[in-house]
Amino acid sequence: MRTTKDRIRHTIGFELLGLMIFAPLASLVFGFELQLMGVLALVGSVIATVWNYIYNLLFDHALLRWQGNVRKSTLMRVFHALLFEGGLLLLFLPMIAWYLNISLWEAFKMDIAMAAFYLVYAFFYNLAYDRIFPVPHPAPQTE
Repeated sequence: MRTTKDRIRHTIGFELLGLMIFAPLASLVFGFELQLMGVLALVGSVIATVWNYIYNLLFDHALLRWQGNVRKSTLMRVFHALLFEGGLLLLFLPMIAWYLNISLWEAFKMDIAMAAFYLVYAFFYNLAYDRIFPVPHPAPQTE
């Protein structure tokens, strides 16, 4: 299982790289000023960072309980990313509508687009992270 230090490195890297890609792209796609999208992305990043840490910790504990390790197949990675984004959507939707002064429906469409971006991004980021920083195998137990 990953250490707290490793989880912090993972989360900070994920959020910083995501912000650098997402804010300019969202400004271009949605037609809002970069400053507005940057603030929205930053607040979303803080929410996502807290959610990311809690969610991944719980998910890894569930994997350990169900399968005895934290390795993820491709199908498990897809499930992992979908479940994460679904929870984040519920947390972030009201904030988007309020901050941009748009309807909940418009915010929902924007949030779905954000979730789609981060869904793909999360899959590839986590795949790369696991290859660069593999999960250490526990030392064999001696009796």
